[in-house]
Amino acid sequence: MQFPLARACALLLSVLVLAAPALKAEEINVMNSGGFSAAYKALLPRYEQASGDTLHTAWGPSMGVAPEAIPVRLSRGEPADVVIMVGYALDKLIAQGVVDPASRTDLADSRIGMVVRKGASVPDISTVDALRKAIVQADSIAYSDSASGVYIEREMLSKLDIETLVKPRAHMVQKTPVAELVAAGRYTLGFQQVSEVLPIAGITFVGRLPEAVQSVTRFAAGIPYSAAHPAAARKLISFLASPKARDAVVASGLDPLPAN
Repeated sequence: MQFPLARACALLLSVLVLAAPALKAEEINVMNSGGFSAAYKALLPRYEQASGDTLHTAWGPSMGVAPEAIPVRLSRGEPADVVIMVGYALDKLIAQGVVDPASRTDLADSRIGMVVRKGASVPDISTVDALRKAIVQADSIAYSDSASGVYIEREMLSKLDIETLVKPRAHMVQKTPVAELVAAGRYTLGFQQVSEVLPIAGITFVGRLPEAVQSVTRFAAGIPYSAAHPAAARKLISFLASPKARDAVVASGLDPLPAN
């Protein structure tokens, strides 16, 4: 007895489906530094819904010796399928043999901005001279212990020729977002990546540093050699660097790359 064609096709399809391996959602461990956090948080539910994967995220600076710092986390064996961090800090992990160089992918550029406490007088920082005046007149300034703060402490204050004058009132902050401490009244002026200060309540965003003394930090992603799910990690990184992520990158205060 011959089966009708439609029934035969249905039977064949059911056999193929049963024989095919089931698609498996992955549990992906991500380590993410502050500058890309706001964009990542906006994109996370979108990616999880589209991929079926679940992202578990550990937060910490790209450098430094704090227990939360990404290099420190990796050194003590915390699991990571993807690391998102300052590009030159990622390059250091690549040189150390921790991250696969073939996985390195640029994501976005980040510039430094300045904030004051909400309700406080907003200084002019539209020019280098205006920025210099604002810093000199401030009772205190604060910056992070990551890329932006390292640049301010080691280079920018010297470029402005105010390093000796300002140093007693300058503070490098660990762990806590600088804008939170400015909002609490701990410091007069706060400097950090624009994408890190914009989400903080209780502050007024004054603006970006003038380009002549600006420092542009490129954020990038990579896959550690120890990654348990490298294929899923590559899919996530590809999404974060794609045009689909561009709207969240721009909204967070980061500058998208032309290729993205």
